[in-house]
Amino acid sequence: MYRLEQTLPNFSETAVSVDSNRTVRRITASGSNKQRRTLKEKASKVFLRLVAWFVITAFFAVVFYIGYQGLEKISLEFLIGNPKNMMTEGGILPCIVGTCLLALGAVAVALPLGVFSAIWLNEYAKDGPLKRLITLSVANLAGVPSIVFGLFGLAFFVILCDLGVSAVSGILTLAVLTLPIIINTVRETLSQIPNAWKEASYALGATKHETILRTVLPTAMPGIMTGAVLAVARAAGETSAIMFTAAVVMTTDAFNSPLSAVMALPHHIYILATTGAEPEKVLPMQSASALVLLFAVFLMNLTAIYFRQKASHLPK
Repeated sequence: MYRLEQTLPNFSETAVSVDSNRTVRRITASGSNKQRRTLKEKASKVFLRLVAWFVITAFFAVVFYIGYQGLEKISLEFLIGNPKNMMTEGGILPCIVGTCLLALGAVAVALPLGVFSAIWLNEYAKDGPLKRLITLSVANLAGVPSIVFGLFGLAFFVILCDLGVSAVSGILTLAVLTLPIIINTVRETLSQIPNAWKEASYALGATKHETILRTVLPTAMPGIMTGAVLAVARAAGETSAIMFTAAVVMTTDAFNSPLSAVMALPHHIYILATTGAEPEKVLPMQSASALVLLFAVFLMNLTAIYFRQKASHLPK
């Protein structure tokens, strides 16, 4: 008994020593893992900050170069005048009018279709193969290059529908191009509307149709406006989609009829950059036109950001 009592404390001390060593090793391992995670987080922040500064620097470098080349060319006469001398002189009024006509016309066609499609997918369509197929098709349509839409518009609207190279063909082509943007933006906004609001409307006796008209759509209006503005900005900057369907090299008429071809700022810039034996001579005109287009698209994107912020404040 005496020997057993003398040896028991030794076993206890050994167990305590082993547990202490394990605890120390665990603490050391967790400390080293925490240090590695901290280093990775710092490296990721530095990398992302460098990428952000690179994008900002590239943007301001492009704006500075365009402004340096074409700012002195911009004047009231330049904005409201007609092109002269094979577009090397004069103004860009037909280009501005044509760009606004194509962009606003495309959104006027695509916005109702996009909103109705988003409401059907979000509120009425049941989960199944058909809904997944439509969602996948919309996602793929958003990634199709614009030159493909231009060839589609040439084959379908210009030739098959016999609309010719006209403003109508360009508007319909741009409407197909901007449709996925509107559908995705509106669906994202609709998914953020709390279900409690719909349930409260149903509890008050409203039908599903009345709930969508009086509760869902007014709440989703900031997102709908965001999709519309983004679609206008996308359509205003497209060249390939209107190259074969609506754009003409030069005209002195701002707008004749929907079945006549129009000038557009993106196509005008492309023509100035790719034609002519003396590109330095038209560089001020080209840069000034690009500056006007860049400023217009920038304002549209700022408007979209404003509506997006309003849409993001929806209660969840």
